[in-house]
Amino acid sequence: MNPPASSAPADPATLWRIWFDGAAHPNPGRIGLGAVLLGPAGQRVDFCGLAPDHGCNNEAELLAVAKALELARDAGARHLLVHGDSDFAVRHLRGEAHTDVARLAPLIERTQRALADFASVQLQWVPRHRNPDADRLSR
Repeated sequence: MNPPASSAPADPATLWRIWFDGAAHPNPGRIGLGAVLLGPAGQRVDFCGLAPDHGCNNEAELLAVAKALELARDAGARHLLVHGDSDFAVRHLRGEAHTDVARLAPLIERTQRALADFASVQLQWVPRHRNPDADRLSR
């Protein structure tokens, strides 16, 4: 599968920003999802939820970004800047890394397909201390 578009739009007035985080307690364990979506006109959507199944931290991160993309799509976003503190999720969704973990591969592929539905997407790794709202929501 080809990685999603990686260029940011020229017009910041159309750019939506996402911060996502997922957590498994313990690891593996119960999966918490957190996401913050900010629209160009100041719209804000916070999401805090639990996944129906248990899993590992990497699965939690992928499920969190997938939920954030769903929220963005439902809000009508076309151009995204996606921030996450999971190097695993960012690299895999960009197509820079691959996994043979049977449980994760289909989730990565589905999320890459969801990314392809947007006109432009930029995936950006950020340190955990720059992702506090999504981190708090995931816990």
